[in-house]
Amino acid sequence: MTFKLSHGYTLAIRNLYWFSMKFKTVGLIGKQAHQGANLSLRALIVYLTKRGCRILVETNTAQALDSNGFEVTDITDIGKQADLAIVVGGDGNMLGAARILAEYNVAVVGVNRGNLGFLTDINPDDFEPQLDSIFDGDYKIEQRFLLEVEVFRDGKVQSKDSAVNEVVLHHGKVAHMMEFEVYLDDNFVFSQRSDGLIVATPTGSTAYSLSGGGPILTPNLDALTLVPMFPHTLSSRPIVVDANSTVKLKVSPENTDNLQVSCDSHIVLTVLPGDEIIICKNPAKLSLIHPKNYNYFNVLRTKLGWGSKLY
Repeated sequence: MTFKLSHGYTLAIRNLYWFSMKFKTVGLIGKQAHQGANLSLRALIVYLTKRGCRILVETNTAQALDSNGFEVTDITDIGKQADLAIVVGGDGNMLGAARILAEYNVAVVGVNRGNLGFLTDINPDDFEPQLDSIFDGDYKIEQRFLLEVEVFRDGKVQSKDSAVNEVVLHHGKVAHMMEFEVYLDDNFVFSQRSDGLIVATPTGSTAYSLSGGGPILTPNLDALTLVPMFPHTLSSRPIVVDANSTVKLKVSPENTDNLQVSCDSHIVLTVLPGDEIIICKNPAKLSLIHPKNYNYFNVLRTKLGWGSKLY
């Protein structure tokens, strides 16, 4: 006999699992050839050794470190073996690691050695008390969904990948128009002549989508934003849709040049005139660990220069 649990009850069980979990095996992934990141990684190895953790260091990250007190392995093995992964770098480093680690449901925390740091919120100059709280079970966990994209040609999948921030249909050339149609759950929405389209998650709403004029979506929203890139008509505006929708982009065969789909600006998939692009939720989730005092709106005020309280 099987029992179907409610969403709230399932979430409660998952949270109980996370908050009762001890982080005994820790993976380290760092920003390549970055002096500050390497300093933080060395300090983290000393810290984790004192806490009696088994330490796994990603292969490329380990090249700049003395091979003492840790094991060297690839990021996939970190996903399979680690209880916690610490990413040292900027949001780009976190995105690259997250696309892989999310598949293994590994808890991830970021030490900020980049510029903005929307996803890497541990201060590298004061990481020990923040990590002490996390290892003692005093933390917040937040799950972010990912996107999955597939490029179809003549009904067959040509390429596929995933994205944490956004999937972007764009031209290989600068300021070059294309024509395409947009469908939601097979319902025709609009056709468009523009430089492309950004399909962003709440996580990605403060990244490329924001630069393109898209709205900020708080992380708890189960929504996507579709942001046209320099559309040919002024009536074309961003739209927020249910994240459980399937977004289909039909590229007009009248386009004369090849196009591209990019995932988090890291992965580029080739698109030909007449191709179809299917974008939907990835079943994997990114489990972000935050210090107990983390507040999303504090992050927005700090990173975007918003005004503080008047009184």
